Amino acid sequence: MESHSQETAYRILDASANRVAEGLRTIEEFFRFGLDDPVGTESIKSLRHDLTLAFGKLSRQSLLHSRNTDADVGTTIETPQEYRRSKLSDVLAAAAGRIQQSLRVIEEYGKTIDPIFAKQIEAIRYRAYTLLKDCELKAIRSDRTSKLTDAVLYVLIDCQKSDQALVDSVLRLHEAGVDVFQLRDKSATDRTLIRRGTAAAEALRQTSALLIINDRADIALITGADGVHVGQDELTVAQARRIVGDELLVGVSTHDINQVHEAIAAGADYIGCGPTFPSRTKAFASHAGLDFLAEVHRETKATPRPAFAIGGIDEDNVSQVLDQGFHRIAVTAAIHEANDPAAAATELRKNLCRE
Repeated sequence: MESHSQETAYRILDASANRVAEGLRTIEEFFRFGLDDPVGTESIKSLRHDLTLAFGKLSRQSLLHSRNTDADVGTTIETPQEYRRSKLSDVLAAAAGRIQQSLRVIEEYGKTIDPIFAKQIEAIRYRAYTLLKDCELKAIRSDRTSKLTDAVLYVLIDCQKSDQALVDSVLRLHEAGVDVFQLRDKSATDRTLIRRGTAAAEALRQTSALLIINDRADIALITGADGVHVGQDELTVAQARRIVGDELLVGVSTHDINQVHEAIAAGADYIGCGPTFPSRTKAFASHAGLDFLAEVHRETKATPRPAFAIGGIDEDNVSQVLDQGFHRIAVTAAIHEANDPAAAATELRKNLCRE
């Protein structure tokens, strides 16, 4: 006959084991179907297997007898956050949290039943920390790449006069149809870029928009932005990756087809292609033109990568870009010099999304 304290411990162990198993399965399905990652899938399976072996040291009968779902007061307690999962990384973060907390609970209460069992759980918990970190970072990147895949309208922005002015602007433009913002302001100090970038990143975090920092991989990482954009005279893709890691996006400006192939081979997440037309905001010695866009569209079909035409594009000439097979553009003056920037964004997006 088990004591009341032992029965309580078994009840806690049983409930926590179920939570861990459910969480691990949630993680495993993402590795398997979301990432097509055999190594991650096998690692989670191995963790589940070792958890089952560890619980084999305990009395299965005692665990089952302790289960009383109908009397569990926790089943009727809910919080609004439980039903808010706007993106995949939210699902994975919730699962990871359940696994880690429940493994600690199992370890602590397991000590009252079998110290050797508790020690096994401790080892599993430490392994889980590493695996779950890897999974969450990959989920964050997956969210970003999904947003990038869906993006068609990319707008370059400066720091504006205040944090709030920048936040108001990006939120208004995102509502009007802008998918990606690049913070680019050569006149701003590092500290201003960090303040503005942090404010914009926080404002856009729960939206479907992305924030990219021009040139500065360090500031992209510090601000919590979604990525960094580099030119041909700036950091290479590999150098940028050493700073921002794999979970942030890296975009590259390209001006000829060789640069396009090099950027793709280096692992750039997207490319900017141009300049297409003379720009009102940036001077260029020459223009790659529409023929370059057609060449990019033709020669990258085997190695597809989101590609944004850039340079002097506006409502009057965007149809020429579309005729080259491009349906993504990056603009500055077409939005910021318009009488109504939000309306201009909406019209550009309508053109880009036409059948």
